[in-house]
Formats: sequence, structure tokens, C-alpha cells
Amino acid sequence: MNKHILTVTCVSRRGVVAAIAGYLAGMGCNISDSAQFDDSDTGRFFMRVGFVSEEAKPLSAIAEGFADVARPFDMTFDFRDESEKAKVVLMVSRFGHCLNDLLYRWRIGALPIDIVAVISNHMDYQKVVVNHDIPFHCIRVTKENKTAAEARQMEIINESGAELVVLARYMQVLSDEMCRQMSGRIINIHHSFLPSFKGANPYKQAFERGVKLIGATSHYVTADLDEGPIIEQDIVRVTHAQSPEDYVSLGRDVESQVLARAIHAHIHRRVFLNDGKTVVFPASPGSYASERMG
Repeated sequence: MNKHILTVTCVSRRGVVAAIAGYLAGMGCNISDSAQFDDSDTGRFFMRVGFVSEEAKPLSAIAEGFADVARPFDMTFDFRDESEKAKVVLMVSRFGHCLNDLLYRWRIGALPIDIVAVISNHMDYQKVVVNHDIPFHCIRVTKENKTAAEARQMEIINESGAELVVLARYMQVLSDEMCRQMSGRIINIHHSFLPSFKGANPYKQAFERGVKLIGATSHYVTADLDEGPIIEQDIVRVTHAQSPEDYVSLGRDVESQVLARAIHAHIHRRVFLNDGKTVVFPASPGSYASERMG
């Protein structure tokens, strides 16, 4: 029996959960896990349901019939086969720690995604990517060709059928137009020193200020650059005994972990946009399991 996911967003109203559970039971489905959140500030309701069809009904039939349940509540909903892997495009510049980490997690099945392309503005990681049998596209970006370069990037994204773009330390600012076209479908990673330490070498700036925490933030990309809705964050402690080079090394590790967790949450439909922030539900049992250990 394939596992499926139902996600629902609507105005908070009495009877929503009962309607969803009753419909799935009536369709011969058994709920394996469920998470919900009622935001009293926005008046919105969010729910994620994992279920299996014990009567082997096709997901298309289950989804089609749900429209009658959704209509009275004005629900926005989506059904997904959990075994269906999301198509993802990775974008990277010259810092390869996130790219290499994602390639490893993808290779062992810890991130059940289909990496359909890697786009870079440099050639540094061409061999690494090609050796994984993944298409590599080097698109140089300058002030003069930025519009044309982004058009080519969007062409690759659209032709590959990618539903998610991951900026794995891609050090180019995306245009407002591209951010609008891909709203909710681009994830970025950066250190959490902003807005205190901007520009070049933020870790050196942090060292000189004697910070005691190094962090990373992964978020959806918007036209507001690094101020999009946050998906995942983490920190690591440092002391006066660490060097600037230690800061950089520790920063690499936490950035890689945070980005991978953000992607994991997105592809498993655990993230819901809620105005300028997100609702992120816990992972389902077994969703972190890998196909192999190494």
C-alpha cells in the first residue's frame, strides 16, 4: 500500500477535521499520522494528513471526490503520493559544502528527490556533478547579461519540470521577476549573522565582535532578499578559543544541515506559508530513513 499525503489550508471553522477524517474513512483509507495548527492570529487552519488506501483506490479517485468536502469550507488542498520524488534544480557558485552534502544525502536516499540539473555561474563543480550523472549548466552572470542569464536559468528549470530550486550557496541576487515566478519554490541558505554582519567575510566580522553563537537560516526566496519566510534554523556555540577559520568550518557544517532539513520539510509537504512566516509540522515516522547507509 502506497502512503499518501493530504495537505489542507482554510479559514478556521468547526468541523474541518471531522469532515476530512470522515471522508478518508469512507474512502477506505487509514490515517497513519496527522498534524494540525489553528492560528488564532490569522484565523487560518493548517493540516497535514498521512494515510494509506486499504482498498487500493487510486489517488486520483480519492482526490476527485474530496472536492465536495472542501467546497463548504473553501479549502485549498493537495494530494500527493509519498513515493513520488520531487524534481529539484540545485544552484551553486564557488562554495561547495552544501552541494556536496546534498549530493551525498541524495545518493543514499536520505533526501528522496530527483536532482534534474545543477546550475552554476562557475565551472568549479562540473566534474563532481557530471560524475553523478546529473546535467551541469554553467551560466555566467554579469551586470550586462543578467536578464538573459536568468531567462536561460528559467528555461532549464521549466524544461526539467523542476518544482523546487535550491540555492546551495549560489552567490547571485535573483531578480524580483524570477522571485515572483517561483514564489514558494526557491529555498536559500545563509549564515544567521544578518543584519549585523553584512558583506564580505561575515565570520571574520563575527570573530572580531566575539560572538558566542554561529547559526544558519534556510528560507523561501522573495524579492526582499534574505527576509523570506523562514523554514529551518540552527546554531552551534563557539568560545573565545576558536579562530576565524574555526568559525568558517563550523558555519559550513550548520549551513549544510539546516539546508538539508529545510528541503526535507518542503518535499514532504510539511511547510505551509502563513503570511510572512511558515507553519512547519514534525516529520512523519520513518521519513528520515535512508535506502542505504553509504
